[in-house]
Amino acid sequence: MTLEQLKTPAYVCEEAKVRKNLELLKYVKDQSGAKILVALKGFAFSGVMPLVSQYLDGATCSGLYEAKFAKKYVGGEICTYSPAYKDDEIDEILSISSDVIFNSFNQWVKFKDKALSSGISCGLRVNPEISVSPVEAYNPCGRFSRLGVTRANFNPELLDGISGLHFHALCEESAKSLELVLAEFERKFGEFIPKMKWINFGGGHHITREGYDVELLIALIKNFKQKYNVDVLLEPGEAVGWQTGFLISSVLDIVQNEKNIAILDVSAEAHMPDTVLMPYRPAVENESKNGKFEYLLGSHTCLAGDIVGLEAGDSEYRFDNELKIGDKVIFKDQIHYTIVKNTTFNGVKLPNLALLKEDGDIKIIREFGFNEYESRN
Repeated sequence: MTLEQLKTPAYVCEEAKVRKNLELLKYVKDQSGAKILVALKGFAFSGVMPLVSQYLDGATCSGLYEAKFAKKYVGGEICTYSPAYKDDEIDEILSISSDVIFNSFNQWVKFKDKALSSGISCGLRVNPEISVSPVEAYNPCGRFSRLGVTRANFNPELLDGISGLHFHALCEESAKSLELVLAEFERKFGEFIPKMKWINFGGGHHITREGYDVELLIALIKNFKQKYNVDVLLEPGEAVGWQTGFLISSVLDIVQNEKNIAILDVSAEAHMPDTVLMPYRPAVENESKNGKFEYLLGSHTCLAGDIVGLEAGDSEYRFDNELKIGDKVIFKDQIHYTIVKNTTFNGVKLPNLALLKEDGDIKIIREFGFNEYESRN
């Protein structure tokens, strides 16, 4: 099968690019001594999870269903954290997970006996109240955040049975940003670190992005481990799936209303939600800065504002060649935080999942249809 033969819409994950990211993450592991878990909230493409498990130590999960996914597709260490656990799910979570992190002392006290009797390692999330997150919606340490215990609300008398502390304050950030957060974490919670077996540095580390200071990250981890004699864990999601694939669409129609508007079988709202929330303008293959053919790329949904790049204020795409009905339009870097967040809004079809293997073959991993829409409504 070639890309031209691929039924659209489809997310295409490139195996070779995933391996390249994993090799860099394994280098960080080997050089620093840290454990690295894939964060399923950002990257959960089942077709490459066997590859992920060859390089990383396991998965970090946000609740029962991600934990079940991790058990089935990833294996290794399964670390589960949720802002709150449900009574009818906690037993299964404890049976699947190797580590469970609690968001508050209320949750810890409520489930402590069950958790400790299950034999797992228990942790507590703290809020260092510092963040360099680029967007407030993704700021886990912003004002009024529900995520983690602040120092003012920290109760050392309830730490018995807690083996580790977890913080998460980054979003697409650098090692220098981690250095700032780490200093504040130590300032506020440093007296409790020697009592712990592990410290989880959370996610948001943009390790595989060009220009990231990998050696600084390694040094920060090594120094921290040596200073406190604890294990260190990292939970990258986006860094695993960063620039590892694309969303391929077809031009269904072209209409004119002062501008040329190509109507595609993909949706920014439903299939590329971060382009709306961040917001940002996704790159398109074969676009040309000086191209003479200019188009808005719109969805076939009924939402008037479902135009790619509209929320970012940059929705016009230029091409050297005129777009025609039936042409393919490929949106780059659309594997992380897309598949895990997409919807069937307006009854649109979920894009199929395909894997471009290292030998050039294309393998269909999942095909979606009416059942996915019907099951949600």
